[in-house]
Amino acid sequence: MRRWGYVALIVGIALVIGLVCFQGAGDVAAAVAAVSWGIVVVVLVRLVPIMLDGYVWRLLFLEGHRPSVLTALWARWIGEAVNTLVPAFQVGGAVVRSRLLVMRGVPGRIAGASVVVDLTLSTITLLFFTLVGIGLLMAHHGESDIARAIGYCVAGGFLVVILLCVFQQRGLFGWIIGLVARFARGRAWDNAIGGAQALDEAILDLYRHRWLLTGNAAGQLAAWTLGAAEIYAALYFMGYEVTIADALLLESLILATRTAAFFVPGALGVQEGVLVLLGGMIGLGPEVALALSLVKRVRELVIGVPGLLAWQVAEGKNLLSRSARRAAAACAPEPPAPASSASRSREAL
Repeated sequence: MRRWGYVALIVGIALVIGLVCFQGAGDVAAAVAAVSWGIVVVVLVRLVPIMLDGYVWRLLFLEGHRPSVLTALWARWIGEAVNTLVPAFQVGGAVVRSRLLVMRGVPGRIAGASVVVDLTLSTITLLFFTLVGIGLLMAHHGESDIARAIGYCVAGGFLVVILLCVFQQRGLFGWIIGLVARFARGRAWDNAIGGAQALDEAILDLYRHRWLLTGNAAGQLAAWTLGAAEIYAALYFMGYEVTIADALLLESLILATRTAAFFVPGALGVQEGVLVLLGGMIGLGPEVALALSLVKRVRELVIGVPGLLAWQVAEGKNLLSRSARRAAAACAPEPPAPASSASRSREAL
C-alpha cells in the first residue's frame, strides 16, 4: 500500500510540473512572487482553523482523561503535518494523533475513540460544507455537469458515513479484529480483540454525550469556513480581490477534491487541476490559479516540516524513555526467593 502511495506522489509531482510548464512557468512564478511577505499572513491565517480543530477535538475527551489545550493543539498540528506531507492516505495523521496522546498518558481506548469520532464528525461537516460550495457554484453558473457530479459524490459520501456510524454502534473494531483472527491462527489475537472491544465501548460511551458531539461538529464546521480566509488572503496579496462567496466556493470544493483523492499524497496535481477549472469559473486565469495552489503548497511546508520534526523528537524521547526503563528493570536486583518450609522449621528451632 505504501508503495502505491509513493507512485501516486511521483505522478502528482509530474502533473504539477506539467501544468506549470504548460501555463507558463514565468507567469506562474510572477504571480507567486507577488505574494511576497504576505505568505506570513497566509500561514498565520491557516493556523487559526488548525487550532480551532485541536480545541474542539479536546471536547471529545471526558473529564479525567482530557488532555491540556496545548497538548491537543500540539498533537493536532503534527497530525496536520503528517496528512499533508506524508504518503499516508489521509489516515496517518489520525494514527499519529492517537499515539502522541498515548505517549502523554491518555489511555489508548480513550485516545482512539476520540480520533474515530472526530474523524466521523469531520467527514459529516465537510460534506455539509461541500453542499455550500455546490450551492455557490450553481448560483454562479446554474446547473452544470460539475455541480451534478460533485452532488452525486456528496450523496455517496453521506451514505458511507451513515453506514460507518451504524457499524460503529454495532462494534466495528471488535468485528474487524475478530474477522482478522479467523485468518491468523497462532497469533495473540485475544489481546487485540480485548483492545478493540474496549475501543468500541469507549466510542459508544462518547456518542452518548450529544452536547460534546454538537460542540465538536459546530467547531469543525467553523474551521472549514475559516479556511476560506487563506484563499482570500493569498489572492489579495497577488492583487486579485475576490468575494467571500468565491473564496468559500474554492475552499469547499478543493477540500472535497482532496478528500476524494486521498490516495494521492497531498492531492498533488489533483488540487492544481481543480483550481484551474474552478478559478476559470470565477474569472481567475490559469496562471493565477496555479500560483494560488503553489502558495498553499508553500504554506503546507512552512507548517508541516516543523510538525514532522516535532513528531520525530517526540518519538525519539519516547524511545529513549522506554530504553531507560528496560535498562533499569534489567539492573534491578531480583527479590529474594521465599524460604522453603524445611528452612523455616529450622529457623524456628
